[in-house]
Parts: sequence; C-alpha cells; structure tokens
Amino acid sequence: MENDPSGRRQSISLTPVAKGLENMGADFLESMEEGQLPGSDLSATEIRSNWSEAAPKRFSRWRNLQPALRARSFCREHMQLFRWISTGLLCTAFAAFLLVACLLDFQRALALFVLTCVVLTFLGHRLLKRLLGPKLRRFLKPQDHPRLLLWFKRGLALAAFLGLVLWLSLDTSRRPEQLVSFAGICVFIALLFACSKHHCAVSWRAVSWGLGLQFVLGLLVIRTEPGFIAFQWLGEQIRIFLSYTEAGSSFVFGEALVKDVFAFQVLPIIVFFSCVISVLYHVGLMQWVILKIAWLMQVTMDTTATETLSVAGNIFVSQTEAPVLIRPYLADMTLSEVHVVMTGGYATIAGSLLGAYISFGIDATSLIAASVMAAPCALALSKLVYPEVEESKFRREEGMKLTYGDAQNLIEAASTGAAISVKVVANIAANLIAFLAVLDFINAALSWLGDMVDVQGLSFQVICSYILRPVAFLMGVVWEDCPVVAELLGIKLFLNEFVAYQELSKYKQRRLAGVEEWVGDRKQWISVRAEVLTTFALCGFANFSSIGIMLGGL
Repeated sequence: MENDPSGRRQSISLTPVAKGLENMGADFLESMEEGQLPGSDLSATEIRSNWSEAAPKRFSRWRNLQPALRARSFCREHMQLFRWISTGLLCTAFAAFLLVACLLDFQRALALFVLTCVVLTFLGHRLLKRLLGPKLRRFLKPQDHPRLLLWFKRGLALAAFLGLVLWLSLDTSRRPEQLVSFAGICVFIALLFACSKHHCAVSWRAVSWGLGLQFVLGLLVIRTEPGFIAFQWLGEQIRIFLSYTEAGSSFVFGEALVKDVFAFQVLPIIVFFSCVISVLYHVGLMQWVILKIAWLMQVTMDTTATETLSVAGNIFVSQTEAPVLIRPYLADMTLSEVHVVMTGGYATIAGSLLGAYISFGIDATSLIAASVMAAPCALALSKLVYPEVEESKFRREEGMKLTYGDAQNLIEAASTGAAISVKVVANIAANLIAFLAVLDFINAALSWLGDMVDVQGLSFQVICSYILRPVAFLMGVVWEDCPVVAELLGIKLFLNEFVAYQELSKYKQRRLAGVEEWVGDRKQWISVRAEVLTTFALCGFANFSSIGIMLGGL
C-alpha cells in the first residue's frame, strides 16, 4: 500500500509526456509531407531560396571582419613586445622629466630624485637576486663546512658585542647619565626573562637581533645627520599630506567647527588616512613594503614567516587589521606565534591614529621612528616571554600570500577604506567620552577620600607619578621630569594612549608658549628629551630605554 501513491505519481507524470512526444512527432511528419518546417509558414523551397540569397551577404560580412580579427591576433602574439615598448617610452619620459626638474632646481627636485634612486636600488637588487641568487646562497652558506659557518656567526656576534661596548664607553664618557638607560634595558630584560614561560627555550638570537635592529634604527634616526634629516623630511611631508583633510572636513562640517571643535578637527584625519591605506593595499605597494621589512627581520632573527609578517604589518595598520594579512594561517599557528601577533599589535601605532597624533602637535619624526623601531623589539621581547617550543609549519616565506582585498578598482578601495574608518572613529569618540568621564570620576572620588585624611589633591595621576616614577627614571628621564612622565605612562597603561598623547601635546604647547616651568609645586612642561622619550614610550614600552641611550645631546 505504501508503494501505490508513488506508482500513481509515476504513471500520472509520464503519460502527458508520452502523449506530448507522440503529438510532436505527428505534427512534424505532417508538416514535412506538406513541404513546410514546423512553426513556419514558408515552404522548404522558399527557405532554400532565402538561404541562397542571404549566403553572399554573410560571407561579405565575414570578409569585412577579417582585418579586425587579424589585428587582434597580431596584438595577442606581440603583447610582450608592446609592453616593453610602452614601458620603455614611459621610463624615457620620466627620465627626461626628472632631468629637466633637476636642471631647473635640484633642491626642489631632491625628493623625487631620492625616491627614484630608492626604486632603482630595489629593482637592481631584484634583478641581481634573480640572476645571481643561487650562486650567492651557495657561497654564503657552504654546506660542506658547518663548523666554519658556526665560528663565523660567533665571530660576528663577538665583534658586534665589542663594538657596542666600545661605542658605549666612548659616547658615555662625557655624558654618564646615558648609562641609566642602559641599566634600564638590562633591568627590563631581566624582569621579562624571570616571567618567561620556558626559560631554557629562549632564542637569544631573536632577542639580541631584535634589540640590535632597534638600536641601529634609533642610531640612524637620532644620531646621524642624514637619517635625522630623512625622517624629519618624511614627517613634514606626512604633516602636509594630512593637512589636505581640511578640504573635505570643512566642506562637510564648516570651517568654524573644524578649527574649534576637537572631533571635527582630528577624527576626519583618520578617515582620510584609512582611505589612503586602503588604496595602497589595493595597488600592492603596502604588501611589498611589508614583505621587505618582514624579510629583514626573518633573516636576522630566524623567526617564522607568519609572525614576522604580522609584526611588520602592524607598523602601518591596526592590531585588528594586521592579523587579516595572515588569516588563512592563523588556525595552524603555534601559541608562541599567536603571542607575537598580539604583542606586535600593542607595541605599534596604527597608521590612521598616527595622523591623529601628528595633528595634536606631537613630533612626527619621533612617531614614525617609534612605530618602525617597535616592530623588531616587540618580536624579540615576545620571544623572550613566550619562547617557541613547538614545531612551526611556517619556517619559510615560500607559499605565503598576502591578500589584496575585495575591491575591484581604486574607487571601490578608497570608498571601502573610508567606510571602514567610520567604525574606528566611532570607537575612538566613544572611548574618549567614557575614559575621560571615568578618569574625572576616579579623581573626584580619590580627592574626596584624600580630604578625609588631610591629603590635598589626591588623584589618579598623582598615584601613577609615584608608582611609575622608577620606570620613568630607568627610561633615562631626569628626576625632576619623572613625575609628569610617570603620569602619562599611567594614563597609557590604565586608560588610553589617545588620551595620553593628548595630554603630552598640552605639555609641549606650554613649553613652546614660554609658560613658567613651575606653578606652585606643579610642573607645567618637560624637557625636549623627556618629550621624545615619552613619545616612544607611549607607542610601546619596548622602545624607550634604547632611545634614552642615544639622546645624550638633548
């Protein structure tokens, strides 16, 4: 009985089909007998005559299309040649433009000349790597002499150590206060090693190379004139570039609000910068820079590809966007690699927020240098706290691919970047409202409690100025500036770095305005050295001690 319904459904569904096929066949035979095609009022003879009349027209149309098809085929066959010709013409035109610009005013064209030299250097390196790469690898890594390679590494490490000792002894002979920062580095490393997850598994190569790269970058930026001029020029160009935000924000909000209201003055910069970052990702320039920085850290520190790419990406994007670069590989990463990803996010400044901090009046050179220097040091200190004890699947960069986003063109990439920044702007505004309100409530509560025991002016900042004063001193800050710097560090640790940078900008503005240094027992501004150290420290605590060693001249 259960099979009857299905049988009926089959018979019911097949009967009309069979009848339909029989009817179609009968109609077709009848029409053919009458000399007509089904569905047509013309006879077969008339159809043949019409076909014979239309055939010459179709063949003539085909002959007309033959030159276009030949041209298309010729272009496909010689596409590579056309690309070389167009590239050569564009390069020739650019070279002529650069030559004319340099002849007219070399100082004005210096930036374009330097950028051109940098691009040519990387292109030459890529060409040499392609032609001589295997030979150089065999020469630099002799497989038949592992002991010779081991002694070479030990000799290189010994030479670096002796060079550091010699440099410190000569540089600090006239400014012994710089040794305080060196002692600070040793203290912080000892504390982190004491808190390490696996003491015996610490890779001292990663730690030493990370601190060394940070030290070299700081030395280049602060203690050499070409490096200082280069980063100063870069900071000035970024400041000018961010000033273009006023065109859009003034049109939307009006000039009065943009000049007087904080939200309309600073937050639109984040929208503009996020839009630019998204466009650079779409064209692939950001991925190229990230890969180069990651390659340098991976070769020297012997870290895995995924964690190195994430830390390098944090130089330019936020801690929520950088892991997206390695999203396909997150599931297979070890706990140590995940710890590096999290540490790198907290140790650097997002590119969009970098523009906001520069708009506060914070030195752009220090901010850029701090974000770049924090990357290798964050990687080193993360490996000190949580060393690698598992076997990673990503020891080499081969097979690693960075995403270019879902945008189909530049317009969509720019629009997507601006739309994504709306959430960031809303989060910043909400956090500022919440944290500043909470801070004011905490200060009111502490002041109320302090008045009960005749302690006047008790606040969150005062407590931080006492607790974190030794940390500020180990950074290399002079003792009289330590209370203010300790307050800013406390705000960064317990509240928000956005608020801390805003407070730092107020101290800088008072110094530039010539305000009295002391009003009662309250310091109104701090020295330039303390400002630079605080700028690096608010970016990430991985930076400040090594910078303190190099700021002896300030």
